[in-house]
Amino acid sequence: MVACGLAGRWAAGAGLGPAGWLVAPLGASAVLVFAVPSSPLAQPWPVIGGNTCSALWGMACAAAIPDPTVAAAAAVAGAIALMFLLRCLHPPGGAAALLAVLAHATDLHYATVSVLANSVILVLAGRAYHAASKGREARLPASPPRTRFTADDLDAALAHYNQVLDVSRADLQGLLHEAEAAAYRRTLGALRCEDIMSRHPVAVSRNSTVGQARHLMRQRGIKALPVIDRARHLVGIVTMADFVRETAVDPALAVGEVMTRRVRVAGAQLHVIELLPLFSEGGHHHLPIVDDEQCLVGIVTQSDMVRALHRAVGAG
Repeated sequence: MVACGLAGRWAAGAGLGPAGWLVAPLGASAVLVFAVPSSPLAQPWPVIGGNTCSALWGMACAAAIPDPTVAAAAAVAGAIALMFLLRCLHPPGGAAALLAVLAHATDLHYATVSVLANSVILVLAGRAYHAASKGREARLPASPPRTRFTADDLDAALAHYNQVLDVSRADLQGLLHEAEAAAYRRTLGALRCEDIMSRHPVAVSRNSTVGQARHLMRQRGIKALPVIDRARHLVGIVTMADFVRETAVDPALAVGEVMTRRVRVAGAQLHVIELLPLFSEGGHHHLPIVDDEQCLVGIVTQSDMVRALHRAVGAG
């Protein structure tokens, strides 16, 4: 505002007082430019174009309509229509048009210096301030890399809506991403492994033969068999991959000789959402589920996770 005042006083010279250097709508513009810089209403073209076009229209109404009440109404209504038409909607523009009528401004100094030049200075000052402070946009969280909608989908929805929203496109996109993430957390966050696991999974003992295990896996259409002891404590796991690696393995060999002994397991009360990194990034295809005594109670497969995600998507 100091810069606007100094520029206005220099341009006006000694002939005008402060009312000719600065106009009240600039104060409202300053609130938008500095407080909500991401708003579409606070962008350079709406600030400069909205204020200036409205001021010129207000001056035309003041000159053409003798009754100030009618002129004021025509000035504000016309300013709104003009700003919509030129896509420079800026609320203080209505005040700029009204002020032109109330002050019966007839000198172009009002539109060119008091409004146009000062609006430009205000925008430049706001841009400099937000660049120095990194602005609000820099603090927005990065959008999730995986989502059910893209930026093009958002543009299409906004074009279909065909209305002016007092929120920036980036903020709106971030808001929708956060809402989607919250929906996933709400639906998946309450699910536990015991809710989605396959109960009573087929298992073998360490003394079972490789041939028996292979036949059982083919018969049941499964790709992994937990290996348990007599108390159903998990002692290992054998998969089709183990048989592929050991192409010459003796079918009579005990499963305990080829099984993987270090097995990643999860508790029955663990939240399903905590398993997502294991399946999406850890390369796991099946995860045995154990109780507090480390006894096998179920198994979670990729198919179980897909069903859980499908329910979450449908609910969200």
